[in-house]
Amino acid sequence: MLSSISPVGEAARQQRWSLTVAAYVVGSAGAGTGAGALLGLLGSAGWGLVGGMPSDGSVLLVVAGLALAGLVLDATTGVPSVHRQVDERWLTTYRGWVYGIGFGAQLGAGVVTIVPASIVWVMWGTALVSGSPLAGALIGSVFGLVRSVPLVAAGRVRTVAALRRTLAAVDRARKRASLVTRLGQLGVAVAAVAIVLR
Repeated sequence: MLSSISPVGEAARQQRWSLTVAAYVVGSAGAGTGAGALLGLLGSAGWGLVGGMPSDGSVLLVVAGLALAGLVLDATTGVPSVHRQVDERWLTTYRGWVYGIGFGAQLGAGVVTIVPASIVWVMWGTALVSGSPLAGALIGSVFGLVRSVPLVAAGRVRTVAALRRTLAAVDRARKRASLVTRLGQLGVAVAAVAIVLR
């Protein structure tokens, strides 16, 4: 996505990068918020069917279990995922704000394109077990906003050479970013259990 929607690429297509990225952020945050709220609502209905919302400690233990199960999947078989990317033909078919909001919504929803790591499923599982549309919406909105950060961070790229350097730096940082994500996920599991045990 970073190579497709950069100031360089947008200028070549005679689109305004700032407008495309603003639409992307809105689409990503909006889809994340909507999906999270829907999952929270479904969780609320589900908990209602089984006799009501469990204790906070029980919910935290479920979240910890999701995080740990995800880490095991990441280290072994990988996570369930669709094998599709956003349609790059949109870049030459539609205006920047249209593909910005469309690409953002697809990535902000988290599961309609390739799911690279279990943290996506853990996040949506957490929205579901929260049993709250508001909590789910908050979880989803944070996810959607975080998904848009790399695109926003590319705002200073003005030349093809700078874009190549940026993409190379992103590739070099991929393993570190994966490690930080997994450590964060492990931290969530440990914190959830620690809260329950205190």
